[in-house]
Amino acid sequence: MLVLDLAGVGDRQSFMDRSTADLHLPDWFGRTWDALADCLTDLSWWPAEPGGRHLHIRNWRAYAVARPREWRIVKEILRDAEVFWRHTDTALIIILEEDPSPEPEEPEVHP
Repeated sequence: MLVLDLAGVGDRQSFMDRSTADLHLPDWFGRTWDALADCLTDLSWWPAEPGGRHLHIRNWRAYAVARPREWRIVKEILRDAEVFWRHTDTALIIILEEDPSPEPEEPEVHP
């Protein structure tokens, strides 16, 4: 399982930097959308795991809100990669984890 944590990611460059670090992408990763798609359809850099490869994406909502166009591109790349690997014995399973909800504030009690 790999985890891509997008906390603090606010633009394409920081997304690429975080993807490179968190996913341990190969040296040939060119930090473009096309290169990300290539990495996710050539998983020679990510050894197969029993039950398929699992990619968990955390803290994605703020990036999605701040950069909706970029987030659409990311979702397309992820969807295409899942479809590419779907009918193989080394499926790629992508899980968008729900961001933790803030604790509800206690109502103020005034005597």
